[in-house]
Amino acid sequence: MNFKVGDKVVVIAGSDKGKEGKIIKTLRSENKVVVEGVHVVKKHQKPNGQQEGGIIEIEAPIHASNVMIVDPKTKKRTRIGHTTNKDEKKIRITKKSNEKLD
Repeated sequence: MNFKVGDKVVVIAGSDKGKEGKIIKTLRSENKVVVEGVHVVKKHQKPNGQQEGGIIEIEAPIHASNVMIVDPKTKKRTRIGHTTNKDEKKIRITKKSNEKLD
């Protein structure tokens, strides 16, 4: 999986198609990501010492194949490529504009 926490992505499939958000969490073993404001589900929370009970809304994970990175230059969705910099260190780039990703 080529995504990292903090990447800005757009959903390309599913009920939230077209929504944009930042990646909050990556689940590498399951090949899933959690994106803020996307795939919000209701969870019934039991009260405990720190939290009160009730129905809360949380973001659920979605499959990594259903999101694409947003190109920082063109603001459109793009694929991720890899290349090496001057120090022979592997870096991520966008395929559309060859922009370096942090």
